[in-house]
Order: sequence, then structure tokens, then C-alpha cells
Amino acid sequence: MKASRMQVCLILLWTTHSVQPNTPQAARVQVFPPVNFTLTVSALAQVLLHWEPNPAQDQKNDTIRYEVKILSPVPEEYDTRKTHSVRTVALHDGFSAHVRTLLLHNDLQMRSEWVQENLPPLPGAPETSITNLSCVTHLTISGTVSLHCSWLPGPGAPQDTEYFLFYRYKNHTEECHRYAKDKWDRNSGCSFPGTHIDPQEADDLVIHINGSSKSAAIKTFQQLFNPNAIEKVNVPRNITVSLEENHLLATWEKPISLFHEECFEYEFYLFNLKSGNKQILKLSSNKFRLRIDVTSRYSIQIRANHHTWCMRGLWSDWSEVIYVGQNKLENSVAWILAVLCVSTSCTFLLVALICKINRVWSKLFPPIPTPSNKFPDPFPVDYERARTCTSDTETEFSSLAEDLYCRALDDSVF
Repeated sequence: MKASRMQVCLILLWTTHSVQPNTPQAARVQVFPPVNFTLTVSALAQVLLHWEPNPAQDQKNDTIRYEVKILSPVPEEYDTRKTHSVRTVALHDGFSAHVRTLLLHNDLQMRSEWVQENLPPLPGAPETSITNLSCVTHLTISGTVSLHCSWLPGPGAPQDTEYFLFYRYKNHTEECHRYAKDKWDRNSGCSFPGTHIDPQEADDLVIHINGSSKSAAIKTFQQLFNPNAIEKVNVPRNITVSLEENHLLATWEKPISLFHEECFEYEFYLFNLKSGNKQILKLSSNKFRLRIDVTSRYSIQIRANHHTWCMRGLWSDWSEVIYVGQNKLENSVAWILAVLCVSTSCTFLLVALICKINRVWSKLFPPIPTPSNKFPDPFPVDYERARTCTSDTETEFSSLAEDLYCRALDDSVF
């Protein structure tokens, strides 16, 4: 028991001896917080944090760093040797951060008190800023990146509210000049056929939308996007489909993109027109072979996206429909339709013949009347007499004198 007590005492004496040399030195060192801490908005959705070392801080043989803590809108912590820092973040709800000094003295890290600064929220009436902002980028054939955004008006925005969009990528800021309109003729979307976005880099894309109204102050809205995450992938190219005995073979090329072929995955849509069965197959290569029913006809479509390890984007549109195979059911239907057409034609001709035989045809389609004679008659009186006498002759008159007269008249006329 005495031995154990003696051992504890020796340990305590050794600990006290080892700590004592540093304790007076640490007590004599003070760590002062930075001074002149400021927050400055240097660009759209960009804030510059700046501070200065405390002039009372003794830096001999010591290492000084600064710990920065972002409180809002997105919490973040980091340390730096510099006396400034730049952060890209949406500022419409304000910004808050604090900083303190870190002093490394004889392998002992010491900290000062925090110094805090705030940026107030951007001005504007509540619920007047836009909602449901959605943006899509697209790599064009020429290699430039297009941008399209759409949004809804804020629930508290007056009907005369007009919104205006700006985008910033790195140091370039541009205002929209091609707006889409809603049914109230308000700006509800914007398109940039070409932008300064670099598809090979991953800098943040800043979207800034402000507004104006005669009856209210419209609050500004900002949002950050990763351009690769909102890229709508192009459709696969040069799709070729063929049949080899009872197998379907398909090949295609990767979409127009700066990503390598290994970065793409595909969805293969196969629809059996005979049975109505549908299949969507996920593929990692641009070749496909599948056993099928050779008595059926199929429709095929393909679309593409990035793999998750290459920054997943948005699925491309489906390719144009490609048909392959023979559908026997369709052939039989075609034969039936042909027979029906021939039968209908023969029936119509037979009915027309029967109608003509039974003189129904003349009633349905009366003859066209003879046109009137517009030319004057050179012998109107004599001709009329000749026609009268001819008619009387046919009815057999008994008078010989009249008969002779008519004959003489006939001779004079002809």
C-alpha cells in the first residue's frame, strides 16, 4: 500500500515538473483578435472577407493563422494564413461570418476571441422574389454552351411585376435579352444561345434575378449551379440497328460532348409492336445484342447521360424511333383491307348496272336539255307552212285540192 502511494506521488511530482516550464511562458503570451474585419460584395453572389492583424500581437518566433467560420447562408469552417478570403454564395438572405486569430506558440495552439460581421438581406417585400428557378445548359455543335432558365413569379408579387435575369461565370456578367413570356406578358424564362461557360471547368454558375413593380419593392433572388450538373446531354449519334438470325444488333456513337466515352451510360427502349411488351435496359457501352422474336416488329429508341463519377447531368431526349423486324399480324390486316376494298368496288359497280337496267339511272341523272337555237330562221313562214302541211298529210286529209296545194308548196320550198 505504501509502495503504491509512493509511486503516485512520484508521478505527480514528475508531471508538475514537466508542465511548470511552459506555464509561465503561456501565461505571458496573449492572443489578440483581428481588427478592421469587413464584408464587401465584390460581384454577383460574391463576398470579400478582409481583416488586419492586431497591431498589439507579438509575432516573434510564433506562427499566426486565422480561423474563419461562415455562419449563414451556408455554414463553413476553414483556416488560412492570408488576411482576406473570397466566397461565392447566394446573398439574398444575407451573410454572416466571424474570424479569430490562431497562435502557435511552442507547439501550443492558442486562440483569440471571435470578431463577427454581417451583411443584411437584400431589400424587397416578402414573397415577391421568383420561385421554382430551373436552369439547363447544353453543349452545341460549335462547342459553345447555351443556357436556358425558367421560373414562376412570387406569390406576393403584383401583377405588373417584371423580372430581369443576369448570369455570372467567373468574371463575366451578362444580362438576358431573350425572354419568354407568361399569359400575363411577364418575363418567365430566359435563353442564352451562347455563354462564357467553360464546359471543361467546374466553376459555379451564378443566376441573379431582380424585378420591378409600381406598387411594391421586388426582392432579388440568387442561386448557384454547377454547369455540368445541369447539362442536358445530347442525343446519341449514328444509331445503327440490324437483325442477325434471331438476334437484334445495335451500335451508336457517344453524344457530342467533351467527356470521354467511358463517362456515358445509356437507356435502350425496346417496344414489341405485336405483343405490346416494353423494356428499358441500362447499358454502359455503345454496343448491344439481344435475342428477340423474329415474328414481331420492334421500335427502338436510345438516350444518354453521364455516369455519376463524371458529374451526372440531365438525361438527353430520346432518339428518333427506329423500326426493325416484320409483324405478321400487320401483313394479314393489310390483306384483309385490300380484299374489303376490292369487294366494295365490285358491289358498287353491280348496283350501278342494276340501276341502269331498271331505268333508275335516268331518274337519278336526267338528260341534259337541248340548247335553244339562237340563229334566225331564213324562211320562217314557208317553213312553218311546210311543217303544218307535213303534219296534216300524216293525218290523211281527204281534200285533193289541199293535197295538191301542199305538194306545190313543197316544190317551191325545196
